[in-house]
Amino acid sequence: MNEAEIIVSTYRNTPVVTSFIQGKLEYLSFVRKSELHNIYLGKVDHIVKNINAAFVKYDGENIGYLPLEKITSACVVNRDFSNKPYLVSGDEVIVQIDTEELKTKKARLTTNIAISGRYCVITLGREGVGASIKIDTAKKKIFIEKVKEEYKIISQDFQSKYHGTKFGIIIRTQAGELDENESQIITDDIQKVLSKVIAIIENGRTRTVYSLLNASSEVFSEESISAKDIFDVKADAISDMLSLNEIEYNYENVYEHYLKNFNYLNARGLKDITLIVDSGIHCINSKIDELLSNKIWLKSGGFIIIEQLESFNAIDVNSGKAIKGKNDISEKINLEAAEEIMRQIRLRNLSGMILIDFINMKNEEQYNTLIEHVKNLFKLDTVHNNYIDITGLGIMELTRNKNDKSLREIISSL
Repeated sequence: MNEAEIIVSTYRNTPVVTSFIQGKLEYLSFVRKSELHNIYLGKVDHIVKNINAAFVKYDGENIGYLPLEKITSACVVNRDFSNKPYLVSGDEVIVQIDTEELKTKKARLTTNIAISGRYCVITLGREGVGASIKIDTAKKKIFIEKVKEEYKIISQDFQSKYHGTKFGIIIRTQAGELDENESQIITDDIQKVLSKVIAIIENGRTRTVYSLLNASSEVFSEESISAKDIFDVKADAISDMLSLNEIEYNYENVYEHYLKNFNYLNARGLKDITLIVDSGIHCINSKIDELLSNKIWLKSGGFIIIEQLESFNAIDVNSGKAIKGKNDISEKINLEAAEEIMRQIRLRNLSGMILIDFINMKNEEQYNTLIEHVKNLFKLDTVHNNYIDITGLGIMELTRNKNDKSLREIISSL
């Protein structure tokens, strides 16, 4: 069993929670004010037809950008949207923050409200039942079939009540920890999450405009008892450490980020997890600073260059100081680089299109080995991702969903 540690520390006067496996940084999250995935009752300020978007004031001060192509009927609460299926100025609409405001870019909003439970995610405006690709194929098939039986009934009831609004269900990776005969646990979780979705819609019909209907941190309110027990033991020490650094301490906020790290380690099969209040010996600040560099050296002597561009991320693998002429040196460097690249993608929270230029290899078998290695490494990620292909020029194409700001964006705002 690998040794795993979760360490609460500070970086630039901001609490940060990191996790280490065998002394190596594998995951980090900053405890900062974030509105990502919060749900508000907003009001349409104005419509811009040439970009097919509405600008919605959602918290009394800030205005976000809402694309008009997929408006969920149930989220327009001041009238029956199905009678006049387009937004107008003054409409009151339930919106979720899909992408946070960044510099001159306004927050991107959506009415495809998504709420997560322990074993499922329900998203308005979608349809059908799916499951994480990380769940065993045989088990996934059983879970989907069981959930579909219930979905047919509850989706029809929901559509009749909310002007034909549809919703989709995704069975989360965590369901993989259940036995094949425990599908009822998933359906119970679906009912719980659906009840929360309905409560948000109903509250939106009665609350005053600009109200916060659901905070994203509430997703983490029901988690494993063992995680909370571990955290509670160290809570006073964490509070003292943050107070010494003159940082405002908020138990729930730090606990939320602790759970992200705990769940990540637990999903990798690591049960022996300890919580540590930083004493400085792990050099966390310098490790985070290293993540701002675009050059990363490998043990083999090779190195990686990472460039975060506006529309995609480019990663280049180089042989560097590795011994030339050695048998299969290219394959060895590529396999080592793949592990470090997946770690860097996770820690830097890179998203969108990711292009990797690996060192050229001799035959197709070596490329197949590399592809399989990358796919297995990507399964360790908690953010949805996808392997696309290797182009004719040998560039590997990957995509990764945006779940938050990148590390560089977060640090630039501290």
